[in-house]
Amino acid sequence: MATVTPLRPKPLAQRAEAPVVLEVEGLVTAFPTRHGLFKAVDDVSFALEAGRTLCVVGESGSGKSVTARSILQIVDTPGRIVEGRILLHRHRTSRGKGSDDTVDLASLEPRSNAIRAIRGRDIAMIFQEPMSSLSPVHTIGNQIGEVIRLHEHVSKKAARARSIELLRQVEIPTPETAVDRYTFEFSGGMRQRAMIAMSLACNPSVLIADEPTTALDVTTQAEILGLIKRLQDDHGMAVMFITHDMGVVAEIADAIVVMRHGKLVERGSVEKIFFEPQHDYTKMLLQAVLDLDRPSERRLERRAVQPLGPPVVEIRNLTKHFDLRHGLFKRKGHVLKALDDVDLALRMGENLGIVGESGSGKTTLGRCLLRVHDPSGGAMLYHGANGVTADVATAKGAELAAVRRDIRMIFQDPFASLNPRMNVAQIVGEPLLVSGIASGADLRKRVGELLDLVGLPANAMERYPHAFSGGQRQRIGIARAIALEPRVIVADEATSALDVSLRTQVLDLLLDLQERLGLSFIFISHDISVIRYFCDRVAVMYRGQVVEVGETEDVCNDPQHGYTKALLSAVPHPDPRHRGMLGRHRYQAGA
Repeated sequence: MATVTPLRPKPLAQRAEAPVVLEVEGLVTAFPTRHGLFKAVDDVSFALEAGRTLCVVGESGSGKSVTARSILQIVDTPGRIVEGRILLHRHRTSRGKGSDDTVDLASLEPRSNAIRAIRGRDIAMIFQEPMSSLSPVHTIGNQIGEVIRLHEHVSKKAARARSIELLRQVEIPTPETAVDRYTFEFSGGMRQRAMIAMSLACNPSVLIADEPTTALDVTTQAEILGLIKRLQDDHGMAVMFITHDMGVVAEIADAIVVMRHGKLVERGSVEKIFFEPQHDYTKMLLQAVLDLDRPSERRLERRAVQPLGPPVVEIRNLTKHFDLRHGLFKRKGHVLKALDDVDLALRMGENLGIVGESGSGKTTLGRCLLRVHDPSGGAMLYHGANGVTADVATAKGAELAAVRRDIRMIFQDPFASLNPRMNVAQIVGEPLLVSGIASGADLRKRVGELLDLVGLPANAMERYPHAFSGGQRQRIGIARAIALEPRVIVADEATSALDVSLRTQVLDLLLDLQERLGLSFIFISHDISVIRYFCDRVAVMYRGQVVEVGETEDVCNDPQHGYTKALLSAVPHPDPRHRGMLGRHRYQAGA
């Protein structure tokens, strides 16, 4: 039997002034171009205080990450600091160690021993994607131990013991054995915990966290945020937290810096920024969050006058097993039940949301429906417009090709899913060309119509994916998905890689296309706010099973299953007066 353990939320605390650990004054970081210097960071100033969290917010390209990298002098070449000071006040730390002095980090050479001695010891950084930040060929213990031995000059044995203790502090199970594992053997959440352990190896006075939870589901995100907060309280660190998620900011920030186009447009306490924003850009960011925190009025109005049709897809007893056994005779390991007896139905004109943690089976379900994966059992019935029903699970040849024309997919990463060597006309027109529907002048005309549908100009046809922003690239992916005039779209985390201000734009575009083209959506996401805004019904998945399904508002406002309650309680809300994510419900299956 499952149990839910409630934890009391922590109220917003008022604390006395804390000593300043790091000061950034008039920072300008620039990149040389053919047209002169491009200022990625332009006259930015702020301070970090011991034991406090400063959140730096803004959309992609605002200069957040370049600011963080400037502090550690790890800006990608040919970028460099051209003006300003970055003052590290060692005498103001609460660690009782190190020299009593102030260092201007901006004056140090990026490759000098002086800045290398500071990286990891006085200032540590957690990166957004731990898989690309950790070495795949060295054990976790070796990587943590390397940092310790570099700064502390201790023996390998002592460094290993310290590494185990650090893994224990960040709550990695069985740290005595985990220390000898490799990066690929850890889940996303565990990899991020290992990165945190590495950053804490030398008890730094400043911790910079650059979008450390963006790629994580809400429950893992809550665990990581809670962990950082606990370690901050234990060590008295100043934390610089970079994010575009205003819900996370509301949960953890003491002060906020808002950046746009490399400039600091507003700064202040968390209360001032949320309740008395002064700059129009800050107001826009907050409004975008509030818009996603409720159902789309446009969707509700259409549902009131246009009821849903009969089922277009019926999933019955669907299972998918992955054989994880290895060895010559496959006697070791086990079989993973990615999908376990799943039953779902999608009606014509409906938006069905699929939510759950990483590993719950969401993406596997979508890929089975497109036959990227062959299911292990069950049926997936697609009711075509011609009245013919096909079982996607067993369809082959021409029948499967016809189904794949009617069921298309929008992928999570709009850059990785687009061929960088093809221009937009080739990318969008490829499905039409391969299917023999259009070619030559007719193909080009149709591509122009599709680009117009998704709000892109016709002259975008000759450009390549790298020339577009993230939101524009996702629009290109959507144009490709609707090229064959499908009836069903599977959107797999289609907005998770976008800034919050772009998410509403893309979701409204999908609603517009649904109305004009008669589409039905299976929308896979770990973002509950996106599901609430876009979806009519939602199915909650946990370890390959659907544990709850119902109308979106009913499930969000009155969840019945313990796991759904835990999932919803982990969602950060954009109101710093009601901090509850760190004191969320925890679900324990079988307890």
